[in-house]
Amino acid sequence: MTLFLTGSPCKKGEDHFTEENGLLDELKRRLPQRPDVVLVSAAPDDRGYNGSVFESTEQCIIRSGIEPSAIVMIKRNNAADAGALIRRADMVVLCGGHVPTQNKFFKEIGLKSILEEYDGVIVACSAGAMNCADRVYSHPELPGEGTAPAGSRWLSGLGLTHVNLIPHLEDVRHYRIDGRRLFEDIIFPDSFGGNTFTTFRDGAYILSEDGHETVRGEAFTIKDGQIFKSNPMNVIFFSPHFPATYSHFCRHLKENGANVLGIADAPYETLGDELKSSLTEYYRVNDLEDYGEVFRAVAYFSFKYGKIDWIESNNEYWLEQNARIRTDFNITTGIRIDHIAAIKEKSEMKKYYALGGVPTARQIRAAEGLKAVKAFASKTGYPIIAKPDNGVGADGTFKLQSDAELEDFFKTHAANYGAFVVEEFVTGLLTSYDAVYNSKGEPVFESMGVYPTPIMDIVHDNLEACYYIEKSVPKALSEMGRRTVKAFGITSRFVHLEFFKLDRDREGLGRKGDFVGLEVNMRPAGGYTPDMMNFAHSTDVYKIWADMVVFDECRKEQGEQFYCAYASRRNGKAYAHTHTEITERYGDVLTMSAPVPEALSQALCDYCYIAKFKNLKEVEAFFRFITA
Repeated sequence: MTLFLTGSPCKKGEDHFTEENGLLDELKRRLPQRPDVVLVSAAPDDRGYNGSVFESTEQCIIRSGIEPSAIVMIKRNNAADAGALIRRADMVVLCGGHVPTQNKFFKEIGLKSILEEYDGVIVACSAGAMNCADRVYSHPELPGEGTAPAGSRWLSGLGLTHVNLIPHLEDVRHYRIDGRRLFEDIIFPDSFGGNTFTTFRDGAYILSEDGHETVRGEAFTIKDGQIFKSNPMNVIFFSPHFPATYSHFCRHLKENGANVLGIADAPYETLGDELKSSLTEYYRVNDLEDYGEVFRAVAYFSFKYGKIDWIESNNEYWLEQNARIRTDFNITTGIRIDHIAAIKEKSEMKKYYALGGVPTARQIRAAEGLKAVKAFASKTGYPIIAKPDNGVGADGTFKLQSDAELEDFFKTHAANYGAFVVEEFVTGLLTSYDAVYNSKGEPVFESMGVYPTPIMDIVHDNLEACYYIEKSVPKALSEMGRRTVKAFGITSRFVHLEFFKLDRDREGLGRKGDFVGLEVNMRPAGGYTPDMMNFAHSTDVYKIWADMVVFDECRKEQGEQFYCAYASRRNGKAYAHTHTEITERYGDVLTMSAPVPEALSQALCDYCYIAKFKNLKEVEAFFRFITA
């Protein structure tokens, strides 16, 4: 049996089953070519009412593109045939009307026992939907019912659902009866003592099938005297299979009640078990780079599940495409296309750093030409750094030591030097401010990463990657990180902001120990760094992010604080200590050892060891032991 619980299957002003939230499509998919339709009256003795309902319902069905082989209404004169009529029907419509009157008629014809053997489609409208509950809540409708005892409002029903529906929210929300407010004075008080009601506007509905009930459209729950939004948030997680740990984001979204809708190009059978069990539905495209394919996938989810509340990948590579999707589908919970340049182009970032009063290295666009860049270098001194204006990490970054090397760079990149920016070389300790921000622009989680060897050197010199998460975030870095986020106008995101901690006084930038802005990344730190934050702060940043998305707050506390260290190795190098020796020495503090995904191995090496410690001397010894 498939059950549609509706206030009305037609919205006001429409003369057919509504297409909103996919109702008409879902209905048609479950009906044969020429269905046999049976209507069950809510007023079996009212000929005028039955005639009007029959005519309007018949026209609604036909105008919806459904061609019934027959339509009949069960009322008083044919009540004895109810069982036979329903058993051969493809669709049963439980009509709207007065709940107690219809409830009494259902009992008279034995509808509950008839439907126990029914395997077709039921469209329950208004009173019909209310009477589908096992214990029916019949709120006052007619004069005099508003002053009746609360206990008289409860009836035994068909037992098809546990949902107590309050239909037509747009009409009844401020309705008054017998001098009392229906919601505040009657329904709200009745919602105490374990009673829960569901309400929604016409156009929304509940689809019940195979033991699963899904709310389609915006719905609200009334419980303990309060009304709040109840239906699951629709979250599209883009490329949820990479990196593999991102399945944790999806799991916590599901645990928070969200519909998690995945879009990727990987075959479904290759997805991990955690991810499979977390996804409400998965849409495979042939090519994630193909915007048309991605657009159609989002359109499909939007049609089937209603408005998309969130789309995210937490991956820098897809920032621009995600922003375009948000713009095209009017998704307001993230960065849109008009703001993408500020967080993708290093030249644009400078403006926002300045807005927040965050010092940054001086910069010039290579597009200004060799002569202008030479003049820039004469002011800052060599070395200088040339890097893609729109790029990720250290890929394509060059350290230039002289005019000759600068001239060579321009010759080598004659066709595309305009895509680069050139910056003064700032020396210091590379650090990161990692945080999750809510919709009000407030951090609900903060952490600090320390990278003793710059990623650029690791990539260019084929070095091992060693870095760690600090126990706590210094006040100066927290304040600068917060100013940066505010200046960029960022809300509702995981951020990874890079800063240099100056190793000497620098004119125009600050004194030794001050933080200087380097780069903003509007996504979590790469690789297993989110897991390292968990180990360092005894928490779960995957849950913190999911709580921010669904609840706009942090619901996960932190425990004991540690330094969490990452040390890695490259394939093809001979190391002094074996894997067994490492696990024997650090078994008590080792939290993870795993291969690094190939796509990340250039910067993070091929195999990593992660451990947590109580002091920095232990961290440094760990680095030396792993990389020796």
